[in-house]
Amino acid sequence: MADDSPLATRFRGFLPVVVDVETGGFNEATDALLQIAAVLIDVDDAGRLYCAETVACHVNPFAGANLDPKSMEVNGIDVDHPFRLALDEQEALPKIFKPIRGEVRRHGCNKAILVGHNAHFDLKFVNAAAARSGIKRNPFHPFSTLDTVSLAALAYGQTVLARAVKSAGLQWDPAEAHSAIYDAEMTAALFCKIVNEARFRPARE
Repeated sequence: MADDSPLATRFRGFLPVVVDVETGGFNEATDALLQIAAVLIDVDDAGRLYCAETVACHVNPFAGANLDPKSMEVNGIDVDHPFRLALDEQEALPKIFKPIRGEVRRHGCNKAILVGHNAHFDLKFVNAAAARSGIKRNPFHPFSTLDTVSLAALAYGQTVLARAVKSAGLQWDPAEAHSAIYDAEMTAALFCKIVNEARFRPARE
């Protein structure tokens, strides 16, 4: 365990993990979780954050889950595609959670904290799926998040992900948008850039 890891102190013992989900609607209790991607954040010798590894999974709709046609039109997911290789929630979430728990231990952190663009949306779907699956060891803080909407508004005056990414000087491909992996990786790149360029630093206790 790396108790002296900068990530163990930079965010008060929380390990930032960037998450994006694609869903069959907006209601975590009734609408399907269809894709989940998590980007693990690490820190270099200069103390700068960078995107380390992406873990992702296609997810089968849970029994009785709703698939709202408008949401499906936006995300473009064909749940019956033969090459989708989706897993049920009970298998998909452990695949995502295991490497996150490993990184929490490696950095000497207490828990992961979900970073997302409109992060509460992603967290509520993750928490609902974990509850349905009977998973007790959810690595994420149950309600706290770090939201790149607020960070990008502060740093660039932008709240839409595509506009914030472009304002940060990063490349945005609209053809790849609304894929959990792409959106998570772009959100992670945005998060790292904002944190690395911040002019303030937390006080040492």
